[in-house]
Amino acid sequence: MYRRQQTSWLREHWVALVMALVFVAALAFGGWGLWQVFAPASGNPQAQIGALRRENGNLRDETEQLRQRIATLTRSDQISRDANRDLQGALADRDEEIAGLRADVAFYERLVGATAQRHGLSVHALKLLQNGPAWHFTGTLTQNLNRGAISEGVLTLSVEGTRGGKLQKLAWTDLRQQASAPGVVYSFKYFQQVEGDIFLPPDVTPAKVTVRLQPRSGAAIEQSFTWAEALRGQSAAE
Repeated sequence: MYRRQQTSWLREHWVALVMALVFVAALAFGGWGLWQVFAPASGNPQAQIGALRRENGNLRDETEQLRQRIATLTRSDQISRDANRDLQGALADRDEEIAGLRADVAFYERLVGATAQRHGLSVHALKLLQNGPAWHFTGTLTQNLNRGAISEGVLTLSVEGTRGGKLQKLAWTDLRQQASAPGVVYSFKYFQQVEGDIFLPPDVTPAKVTVRLQPRSGAAIEQSFTWAEALRGQSAAE
């Protein structure tokens, strides 16, 4: 009788223990499930989205920094290019100025220097520059044969070229578009620059321009330049 009671008690306690273990296991499993849901792991989509958002934010910041750096470098490069261009332009202007001064010195030495060769009235250079429908000319006249003497007279131009495949010569009156156009007066001791305007018909292709100096006394003097030489302002001595 006692053995039966003891066996029954053990069975009841064993059943209770098993049920308790099952209950505890159920609680543990349920807790693990909740943790999986509310505590994102490394493979959880929410964690991945958060990580991607943080990474995207970092990339945006880095991209903006790179853009600002590129803008700064581009601006710096542009400033350097502008400064270099200005410097090159200034050097070119200085070289041109020096070349002009050297040409002037050589001109004056040839004209009035101690070893200057004596020559009579002549056209040292002729320069043509287009100004709208007109051509502006500048002629440099010189003489050092009679030092101290005044050279006076009148300058006129004539142009030779082609029109419609035929040779064409335009006199001073044609170039000035006046039947009785007066020449340009000159008066100097050693040199003088005289200026004026001429007009070419649009269908004429010029090839040569001739300067005619008619002194107040004495024979006329003519000196020719190719049209290309006149456009460059080339000296007759070059």
